Amino acid sequence: MTLSVDVHHRQGEFTLDAAFESRGRLTALFGQSGSGKSTLVNIIAGLIRPNEGRVSVGGRVLSDSATNTFLPAHRRRVGYVFQDARLFPHLSVAQNLAYGRWFTPASDRYVDEGPVVDLLGIGHLLDRRPAMLSGGEKSRVAIGRALLASPKLMLMDEPFASLDEARKAEIFPYIERLRDELNIPIVYVSHSVAEVARLATDVVVLAGGRVQSAGPASAVLSQANVLPEADRAEAGALVELELIEPDDGYGLTLLRSSGGEWRLPYVDAEPGTRLRARVRARDVMLATERPAAISALNVLAGTVTDITEAGPADVVVTILSGTDLVPARITRRSLEALGLTQNKPVFALVKSVTLTEAARAPADGS
Repeated sequence: MTLSVDVHHRQGEFTLDAAFESRGRLTALFGQSGSGKSTLVNIIAGLIRPNEGRVSVGGRVLSDSATNTFLPAHRRRVGYVFQDARLFPHLSVAQNLAYGRWFTPASDRYVDEGPVVDLLGIGHLLDRRPAMLSGGEKSRVAIGRALLASPKLMLMDEPFASLDEARKAEIFPYIERLRDELNIPIVYVSHSVAEVARLATDVVVLAGGRVQSAGPASAVLSQANVLPEADRAEAGALVELELIEPDDGYGLTLLRSSGGEWRLPYVDAEPGTRLRARVRARDVMLATERPAAISALNVLAGTVTDITEAGPADVVVTILSGTDLVPARITRRSLEALGLTQNKPVFALVKSVTLTEAARAPADGS
């Protein structure tokens, strides 16, 4: 299902001028505060009417200034999860969930409470009121309420910004299940590279109200130059992996990508599980010959496909290993010393301890 956005909107001193298309199951709107993420997601939701432009989902036009079309929010069939859960404090969890169904005609409902409760693991919470819930539990209930409206699109505006890292880690597997098991496109607003790398199939980078880059997450997140300056050190690759052996006897998990074998810190999953790991460009070393007697456990053969300036002293060298593009940030001095040019065979070295936690890959590997 294609989400198509092409809007121009002025709000006070701020101007949003954004256009993109996405067929991703989870499209992340990424950027720093003030980049236009929340304004854009509120335009998609119908909470803001843009001065000009068009928004459509799956060919269904939500707004179009050229034809004076503007569906109000309650007719858009959009499920919205806000930064705070916004649960009704005087209602139980079961009653909050039921509220999601009240405004959806019976003929349009395609989601039942039982499967949603099971999907989000909230069956034991149904009799409680919001004051008795943890932050992570409130978030899951808010997601459930949005799902029970049988939406055609889910919007999440930094829904876990107020949670600590432990609570976020608790919620992420449920978002992955929504992404993979339900046929509902999700637009997810975030300013965290780590969140986007873990969850997104597609990314739209916003800065100053304009789209800097848009496309598959693996391609966009490897482009250090389109990320906010504060996040450029986090640029890197998303490597698709298949789990081979959960524990090799050293607390490491053996996995395989199209470019070779990987060892990551222990991953609690079954053999055959599809995962992806984020490899930061700053954590990748390069060699022109296969190294021996080194501590780095991940050594991947590949060829240089691109060399891009990254700063006064640095460059990013992109390596094609199998079907994965792995960027390495190295100094200009190292580039010259190694004689690196396009199509030159190289080896990429990555320490296992530098790899971020593997997350469940999208079901189709995107």
